[in-house]
Amino acid sequence: MIGQRGGTRTTRVKRFRDGTARSRKDTLAVEEPLEIRVSWVEEGERRVEAIAVTMRTPGHDFDLVAGFLHVEGVLGSADDVAELTYCQGPDEQEYNVVEARLAAGTTFDLGLVRRNVYTTSSCGVCGKASLEAVESAGCELLPEGLTIDAGLVPQLPERLLEDQAVFERTGGLHAAGLFDTTGARHVVMEDVGRHNAVDKVVGYELLARRLPARDRVLVVSGRASFELVQKAVAAGIPMLVAVGAPSSLAVDLARRFRLTLIGFTRNGGFNVYTEPARVV
Repeated sequence: MIGQRGGTRTTRVKRFRDGTARSRKDTLAVEEPLEIRVSWVEEGERRVEAIAVTMRTPGHDFDLVAGFLHVEGVLGSADDVAELTYCQGPDEQEYNVVEARLAAGTTFDLGLVRRNVYTTSSCGVCGKASLEAVESAGCELLPEGLTIDAGLVPQLPERLLEDQAVFERTGGLHAAGLFDTTGARHVVMEDVGRHNAVDKVVGYELLARRLPARDRVLVVSGRASFELVQKAVAAGIPMLVAVGAPSSLAVDLARRFRLTLIGFTRNGGFNVYTEPARVV
């Protein structure tokens, strides 16, 4: 589901197989920087701040920005953003800078956003501080109610893969998708960054006014990091299913907010690390 711009390009490679070399075309996943800006009116004047730069696969950029800003506490709902737009260059439209123009009356803590973004990209920030940062952002405990059949869980990564069109051509993208408890795909996004793929899913749901997503399951193609659990919690998603392993801090955060965290979902099995009562 790569939209707005193409997510691939081709190059020529020399391929070695069985002692024979042949020249052929190969398809690459595109990776380009995206600068995220926020603008708002303060005391009658418009302010613009660059919040972050992320390396991403072009496509669904507005969803990516909306999801990122929701997780960082800038956007509480779709009503908080008046417009998402590519910034205009002197000669043509610049597709690697997106500005979120906030609706009148929308407020946020710029200092907190800067600290959170710095924390995310830094080494050496302790786990306790990271957990407290999520709590200070106003995330709530995830409600009970959602349950899923244990026999369905191992099928979810395969159903995610069925909608990974760019991965099929390149082998170089992560994916994230929302599913309901019957296993039906709701939305799938791809990106070179696993965190970007989740932001695209969260932003898509935010702009469609479907957050919190209390009746959905988030499935990711790689491991379950602290960041991905944080994004699921912020979006109100009560279950995260990962193909790979979770980190220790991801488990701590999932336990703190009562998220069901599942890892090593492959070969017909899986591990439930937190809140196993949702798996029946």
